[in-house]
Amino acid sequence: MLTEKEKIETLTRLVIELNQVSDLDILMEHILSQARRFVNADAGSIYIAEGRMLQFTYTQNDTLQKRLAKGEKLIYSTFTLPIDEQSIAGYVAATGQPLNIPDVYEIAPTEPYNFSKEFDEASRYTTRSVLTIPLKSARGDLLGILQIINAQDEDHQVIPFSDKDEKMMLHFASIAAVALERAQMTRAIILRMIRMAELRDPKETGAHVNRVGGVAVEIYEQWALKRGLSQKEIDTNRDILRMAAMLHDVGKVAISDLILKKPGRFNNDEFEIMKQHTILGAQLFRGRQSDFDDAASQVAFTHHERWDGKGYPGYVDIQSGSPLPDHIAPDGSPLGKKGEEIPIFGRIVALADVYDALSSARIYKEAWEQSEVLDTIEKEAGYHFDPDLVEIFFSSIDVIRSIQQRYSESE
Repeated sequence: MLTEKEKIETLTRLVIELNQVSDLDILMEHILSQARRFVNADAGSIYIAEGRMLQFTYTQNDTLQKRLAKGEKLIYSTFTLPIDEQSIAGYVAATGQPLNIPDVYEIAPTEPYNFSKEFDEASRYTTRSVLTIPLKSARGDLLGILQIINAQDEDHQVIPFSDKDEKMMLHFASIAAVALERAQMTRAIILRMIRMAELRDPKETGAHVNRVGGVAVEIYEQWALKRGLSQKEIDTNRDILRMAAMLHDVGKVAISDLILKKPGRFNNDEFEIMKQHTILGAQLFRGRQSDFDDAASQVAFTHHERWDGKGYPGYVDIQSGSPLPDHIAPDGSPLGKKGEEIPIFGRIVALADVYDALSSARIYKEAWEQSEVLDTIEKEAGYHFDPDLVEIFFSSIDVIRSIQQRYSESE
């Protein structure tokens, strides 16, 4: 448990730490982890405000996590709540006032809000103390709700949240809200870029790129843990990769509609033009000023390379698109990159992108059966995909499926 002095010092550092995280999903994970650490809470959730509804977006629960095997993650379903006074989160969102409830099973019948026992019954978990705080922008607009659950004493016994806890979390929430608003703006800018591409290519939807980004981060995290990377490096790269993966096909904005929207197969000339979207996407990030620019360029450039060297664009100069000397095939075309010549971010996004493309319905095709998709991924290990990443993919398939469900096409 943190002492009061440590809490104040941590709160000061938190301003810097949270503002170093750019991706919305990664930021919510950081916010919830830090909030729970401040008040020694067993669990918590974040809801994001969308119009007159709250979207249940992220959750953590140490008790449930301990029931899982090492390396497994909690799988949770997303849902929405109306912003009204009937639920605890809805009440806080509607009134803008925090709620500190010592025991949700003892809420007075005169209160307008109530506690739903469905989650506790389904998960065999017992919720008791709940502290719910509104997350507001500098203008006072509701961004979301931070809810932390089951404060614990030094013996890990559940206790109510104190008045000091509540005051500390109000300060924390004001800091977190600034970072959250900035991350939402960053996500909105990226999705606007995606919508530009979607106007040209119907395959490039916001749901698709969110799924690719989420799956890519999951695969990367497991890959990095296997290699003993530090948690700090993993967290930094997850943040960068999540955004870069979403922009993997942004270069398609420069490809002619006659090719992008062609209903049938490309002829050889058309396919050669289509390949240019990798180079054009990488060029959007020239004059790079950050690690994100480097990663976005790398992903755009290499996500169509193959482990066996039969992908594209291969060894070409990003600026000119010309084959690099000493990397030219007999027919004059550039040699493809293969194996670990392909950067890890490109190898990961290649797998995440193909998986989602095969799993998703499009104007020109039905979604493949999941068994057929997985069979194809398995067969392509060592050919299209890095076999180590395919192994990680299958070990994380439950989490990956939950990401698909979270970012459905209806979202």
